Amino acid sequence: MAKLDLNRVEMPRQESHVRARNFDEVALGYNAEQATHEANRCIQCPKRPCVGGCPVNVDIPDFIKALRQGNMPEAVKILKSKNSLPGICGRVCPQETQCEEVCVLGKRGAPIAVGRLERYVADWEQQQAGSARLVVDIAPSSGKKVAVVGSGPAGLTCAADLAKMGHQVTVFEALHVAGGVLMYGIPEFRLPKAIVQSEVNYVRSWGVEIRLDAVIGKVMSVDELLSNGYDAVFLGTGAGLPMFLRIPGENFTGVYSANEFLTRVNLMKAYLREEYDTPVPMGRRIAVIGGGNVAMDSARCALRLGADRVYVIYRRSRAEMPARAEEVDNAQEEGIVFKMLTNPLRFLGDGRGWVSAMECIEMELGEPDASGRRRPIPKPGSEFVMDVDTVVVALGTTPNPLVPSTTEGLATTSEGTVVVDKKNGQTTKPKVWAGGDVATGAATVISAMGAGKVAAASIDGYLREDVSPTTAR
Repeated sequence: MAKLDLNRVEMPRQESHVRARNFDEVALGYNAEQATHEANRCIQCPKRPCVGGCPVNVDIPDFIKALRQGNMPEAVKILKSKNSLPGICGRVCPQETQCEEVCVLGKRGAPIAVGRLERYVADWEQQQAGSARLVVDIAPSSGKKVAVVGSGPAGLTCAADLAKMGHQVTVFEALHVAGGVLMYGIPEFRLPKAIVQSEVNYVRSWGVEIRLDAVIGKVMSVDELLSNGYDAVFLGTGAGLPMFLRIPGENFTGVYSANEFLTRVNLMKAYLREEYDTPVPMGRRIAVIGGGNVAMDSARCALRLGADRVYVIYRRSRAEMPARAEEVDNAQEEGIVFKMLTNPLRFLGDGRGWVSAMECIEMELGEPDASGRRRPIPKPGSEFVMDVDTVVVALGTTPNPLVPSTTEGLATTSEGTVVVDKKNGQTTKPKVWAGGDVATGAATVISAMGAGKVAAASIDGYLREDVSPTTAR
């Protein structure tokens, strides 16, 4: 019996002092030798817990086996049979808390680097030309039409699956480019725009029509979609409404929501400074409020845009940060300064309406709260002032109320999320399904994709039975 290799192959990356001043992708990907070496570590265990740990149930041992045998077309076929966006998932999916967390090898050493192998297979396929790209048969036409609202990960996944099932699918995207949060929210150095658009084009290759600049709730309502020939509607509109601190001075110029800041950088292409003159007014001392991936993305973008000093302000400790450990490590290596157990109290201005400082208070951790993390408690008398001239508030997002407010019979929660049956994604409105952040609040790309797949299967069953399914309660 071969000796187990307990050490994973590390992913090559740009050096921190180099990447901190460019928007090129940080992780460089495996080469063929590295990918094969990592794939050979997989013990092909019979219980396959990694498959159950994947929200879209990718046959992980099978695609890894094909990879190490050198059968790359088969690896692509297996991977894409369950995941239409592997180039994206291989880069931003938190495998460490999903498939890799339950890897049997992880009990004795490092788990298999599933995400890195997924990226390698996806990138190999994208580098092929013509007939070498995956071709899969589409089911015979059902004669049914489905409208998908939103072209983020949930919408794209739902659309692709429904198209494969033989339904005619039209995606309605509010922005001028498809991809949703994948385009406006995630920086180039973590997820290149070309990768996203390649995956979008893969979805189009199934016959999916994508209509841009189509704001459902404005140009057309959900009811009008249903009355204009669509047999079902899937809502994948995400969670694009930013949350704020609600403290004094938050309206000063120079205080951004992370949504606005990242949209200017990503969708409006401020990262391409030599080609686009996108305005991102900012100073030299930047404070980013929050501890999630969006906060890490904002801080690292600010550094690359020329800030002298970037702080991440978080009211708990490193152990409670929701951001991926990989992204926190990258940020620290690049020179981002973390001020833990710190909470803003108010922003101060320079007399001309621009933020110039931030009063904060030190925190300490108490008992766990509803999130399972220890509750931060202010330390009396610990107030202090930080000199900052730009602030990015990255506290999370909630769904935009536009579609629910214009759709009679569509129930929402007190948090603004659409009420769905968790088993099938059906909403309280007949013929309407929803999934992803619009139903859960801000979450991960892969969980949104999982919701899109669940809804697609339910919609397909409804369309083929041609009877009204049970709605959510």
